[in-house]
Amino acid sequence: MSEDKIFKGGQGQVIEAETFRDSVGTMEQSGKRKWVFPKKPQGKYTNYRTLVATILLALFFAIPFIKINGNPFLLINILDRQFFIFGQPFFLQDFFILALGAITSIIFVILFTVVFGRIFCGWICPQTIFLEMIFRKIDYLIEGDRNKQMKLDRQKWNTEKIWKRSLKYLIFLLISLVITHWMYMYIVGYKEVFNIMQQGPLENISNFMVMIIFTAAFYFTFAWFREQVCTLVCPYGRLQGVLIDKQTINVYYDFKRGENRAKWRKGEDRAAEDKGDCIDCNQCVVVCPTGIDIRDGQQLECVNCTACIDACDEVMVKVGLPKGLIRYATEDEIEKEVPFKFTNRMKAYTAVLLLMIGFLGFLLSNRGAMEAKFIKPAGSTYFLRDGNITNIYNYTFLNKSTKDQLVTIKVIEPEHGKITLSGDEKILLKRDQITKGTVNLSFPEKEIKLSKQKVKIGVYNQSGELLDSFDTSFEGPFKIQF
Repeated sequence: MSEDKIFKGGQGQVIEAETFRDSVGTMEQSGKRKWVFPKKPQGKYTNYRTLVATILLALFFAIPFIKINGNPFLLINILDRQFFIFGQPFFLQDFFILALGAITSIIFVILFTVVFGRIFCGWICPQTIFLEMIFRKIDYLIEGDRNKQMKLDRQKWNTEKIWKRSLKYLIFLLISLVITHWMYMYIVGYKEVFNIMQQGPLENISNFMVMIIFTAAFYFTFAWFREQVCTLVCPYGRLQGVLIDKQTINVYYDFKRGENRAKWRKGEDRAAEDKGDCIDCNQCVVVCPTGIDIRDGQQLECVNCTACIDACDEVMVKVGLPKGLIRYATEDEIEKEVPFKFTNRMKAYTAVLLLMIGFLGFLLSNRGAMEAKFIKPAGSTYFLRDGNITNIYNYTFLNKSTKDQLVTIKVIEPEHGKITLSGDEKILLKRDQITKGTVNLSFPEKEIKLSKQKVKIGVYNQSGELLDSFDTSFEGPFKIQF
């Protein structure tokens, strides 16, 4: 460690906290994997996390089947360029809005981390939810709690170990397969997934291979790699290391109250013996899913899962000491006993975030019900007929609304322009679809004074409301002006 804070007391020197560690909680100093067998947590925060995870898992499995105005609630189909968010269709023309939304999300994550630390990792992150609330619970159900799992891991391969491990990994594989299918529903929709399943792998070789690859990835992650995703791979875990400061709320061990730590003795006056409230029971260590000791100070491996808080509070109640030895707090609150303060940096992040959210809301509300374009075909020119000059345009209409619309095309500027269609005067636009066609625009020859003149064409609904307009150019014969 590079910075150690030392508390000098009757028992000598005790490490209070450290700001950096050279080792990782799930690896030995030699680099060998150190398998973590966390004890099953229980307590107030565990119950809260279970409730949050249950709600999020219910949403994960329900959202592919939810529709708003006939549109999927959420669909990110990159291959077919179909995007639906909250039931609203988004097209490539709206990409800048999605990009702004992504930037806003990043700023939100930064602000959230600056204020609340790594709470996202312990409470909302899909990796944590799937691992701790599904796969880890299967570990407990089949192999038992921490001690039984460690005993099973040490013993030789016998009938018990073979059938327990086989059953567990088979269930892991099936769950990974289910997760893969549900994730695929967010890309192509649930109907297409069910259709692919009915047709079988031979009819959909490419889709089948994608399913196999992602199932293997999920299985590898949750059956073997596990918490090392958080400690070694996840970039957010490294990002939070540069975002948190002494005013950030995190899971902290109150070393001022806890040190000097010593084993519990019934009837002992710990204050008189210059002993802290930490009885060195190591329960905060054995419940940690990343294998760290929270008493060593804030560490990159800590995902703020609160398991150590529940374990410590349970011990404090049993020995008759106040709860909160490990709790949500800021470093200043513990070191200097300074209450939480909304710092200038937090205010700045909040101001930027609110501005971006407001601008994003403005763009979404002014996105328009449709988008129209009138483009002259490459190499085309005007032609004269019956005293009129005519230009041909290819139109593209994008109906962004959630209903079909009948529209008409009119010339806005200059006046006296006439629109001619090959079919009906009204065009039917299917919802969430692009409609293309050709239109002729004519002006009396005397109205065209320039060889290239600006015109504005509008698209109107049945109520006569202007949905969108497009500025383009109209070509005519070259005239010498005197």
